[in-house]
This record gives sequence, structure tokens and C-alpha cells, in this order.
Amino acid sequence: MSSLNSLVQCDFDGTVTEEDVSFFLLDSFAQGDWRKLLRDYKEHRMSVGEFNTKAFAMVKADKSTLLRALRGNVRVRPGFHEFADYCRTRGFRLVIVSNGLEFYIRAILDSLRLSNIEVHAAQASFDPRGMKVRYVGPAGAVLEDGFKEAYTKSFVSSGYRVIYIGNGDSDIVPAKLAHHVFATGDLLSYCRQNDIQCKPFQDFIDIVAELELM
Repeated sequence: MSSLNSLVQCDFDGTVTEEDVSFFLLDSFAQGDWRKLLRDYKEHRMSVGEFNTKAFAMVKADKSTLLRALRGNVRVRPGFHEFADYCRTRGFRLVIVSNGLEFYIRAILDSLRLSNIEVHAAQASFDPRGMKVRYVGPAGAVLEDGFKEAYTKSFVSSGYRVIYIGNGDSDIVPAKLAHHVFATGDLLSYCRQNDIQCKPFQDFIDIVAELELM
């Protein structure tokens, strides 16, 4: 596969990390039944953007408190550093597009010395009455839903060959828009049940090995 105009769009929570960082923060700090909102999202009664906006409104801690809580509690999927190096060597544009919150994604990437990776995620403002979260799409407009797919559509319309990496329900629509898909977790199950072509992975070494064959 030529590196010309190739772009890797990668989810973060449960993909770069082994578990969902936002769920850890909500379990630790949300003052309310955020898991009821999660059930509503899982049962398609609200969008992922609406879920995160309402759930994080229950979090009243400040940024530094939240980041301190993450220390020692985030496991990055093996091979991610090598994968980022591989993308740079091949000339692939690596972009993290996540329904998670940009402040903790950037902090985790900084801790990995990968602060140069492009990130598009939810913008958070901290307030003792509750965190405010919003999603800004590629055109600069605030989006209520469809954040990931808005970026995928933008990348495809710009002429990129999109390689998609994800693990969850919110990755299904953007994965359908991509040229190549690497899947694990719920996304892998969906692809298998619906005959959507994808490559399974356990870690990023798997992905590098498959990219070498393309």
C-alpha cells in the first residue's frame, strides 16, 4: 500500500488504551448515576455525545485532580509507541479522533512522549458545578452527534485513503466509510456479524504486521 495520502484514524479509549479512561474517571468522580446514562446510550436512547455531555456534568473535580487520579491507572495497548513510529516512517498521517476528552488524551500522549500526534476529541471546561463538554467538528461547528464520522467524511473528501482502528459501537459508522478497518471488541463482533471486511487485532504490533502486507 502506498503511503501517498494515507491517513490512520484511530479511536482512543479501549483502542489505544486497554480500558475506557472516561469510565474510570466517571466511576471515581461522577456525583450521580452515570451508569444509567450509559445504559441509555448502549440501548440507543441517546447519542454518545449526549451521554458524555450529561455524564461529565456530574464531575465537579478540577483538571489537576482528574489527571492525578489517572497516574498508574492507565494501561496503553502494547506496541502503540512502535506503531506511531511506523506511521511516521511510512509517511502515514496518524490522527486520534475520540469521543473521549482531549485533556486526558493529550496528558496520556505527553506521558508517552507522543505529544506530536494530532488529536480531535471533546473539549472540556472545568466548573465546580459540573464539567461542560462539547464536540467541535472539522468545519468548526458544535456537533450533537456523529463526531467521528464527520472527521472520516472530511478525510475521505480531502482525498485520503483512510485506515480505521477502533473497538466500540461509536466506531461502526466511521469504519464503514474507511478503506481499511482494524477492529477489536464490539466493533470486531459487529463486523463479523454483518460481513464487513476488517482485520482483527490484539495489539498494535498486529496492526504493523498487517500494514506491512498491504
